Amino acid sequence: MEGVGGGTGASAATLDQWRQFSMRFQYYLDKTTPHATYRWIATAVLLVLYALRVYYVQGFYIITYGLGIYILNLLIGFLSPLVDPELEPSDGPLLPTKGSDEFKPFIRRLPEFKFWYAITKAFIISFLMTFFSMFDVPVFWPILLCYWFVLFTLTMKRQIMHMIKYKYVPFNLGKQKYGGKKTSAGSSSGSRAD
Repeated sequence: MEGVGGGTGASAATLDQWRQFSMRFQYYLDKTTPHATYRWIATAVLLVLYALRVYYVQGFYIITYGLGIYILNLLIGFLSPLVDPELEPSDGPLLPTKGSDEFKPFIRRLPEFKFWYAITKAFIISFLMTFFSMFDVPVFWPILLCYWFVLFTLTMKRQIMHMIKYKYVPFNLGKQKYGGKKTSAGSSSGSRAD
């Protein structure tokens, strides 16, 4: 009778260890939030490592293609507003469509931190997949590359047309400068008739 319930203590300890690891991981992940530049540099290093791995083994092109499609999907979410004015009117913040509309800030469908986190996880998973030969499906990679570029071009064209139609820019280019009262050229020269 002792062997029937004996496994619950070990599984509870494992679950507790997993919770502690998860909390510690989330703590360090939260500490990286304000350091966007360093996070993106680390992801760029992962990109270079992945590219070197694929180049070195001369394979895993289908993994790279899937990674490219996934990143393209994330990019569309990053560039899109939270509420698409084309699909549904909402009571929440909307993008201004006319010059007389009140300014509403651009809210992304996929925030920058989640965008970075998803891309970083995708690079790590893809990198790990390159160590298993079952994922090395033989394909003619130039066709995949051409198809990805066509897909990227068409998708970005549609996204840019959407941005133009609804007059929004999904990037923050620093503090906005507002034009104040303009003075005439004669008074701004500062010269006096002495």
